[in-house]
Amino acid sequence: MINWADYPNFTKAEFDCKETGKNEMQKRFVDVLQAIRTEFGKPMAISSGYRDQSHPAERNKSTPGAHTYGCAADVAVSGGDAQHLMYLAYKHGIRRIGVSQKGSGRFLHFDMAEHHGFPSPALWSY
Repeated sequence: MINWADYPNFTKAEFDCKETGKNEMQKRFVDVLQAIRTEFGKPMAISSGYRDQSHPAERNKSTPGAHTYGCAADVAVSGGDAQHLMYLAYKHGIRRIGVSQKGSGRFLHFDMAEHHGFPSPALWSY
């Protein structure tokens, strides 16, 4: 169980499933995100955190994605800040990074799903 008071730069609501309201984020992952945020020194807007398997982005997948394990988050960021965040994420042990830097919905996906059998290291673009 996560004590959200331990994370001065994040709230539970940011990580709640937008479909169900559930939140099963893993403490070890949020600990790493907080360390990244502290070093980054700027806000990190979480656009997607935990996703229940019934979430539209998950329900048509053949196997559950990293968000369903509570060890993934998408951070709304672009430009030089995106490059700096990727550097910090790698520095703090994130080895799975997805990059979406086109159009209006730019974000970085960070996850630690290697503990659930996902290939690592991995870098991909959307």
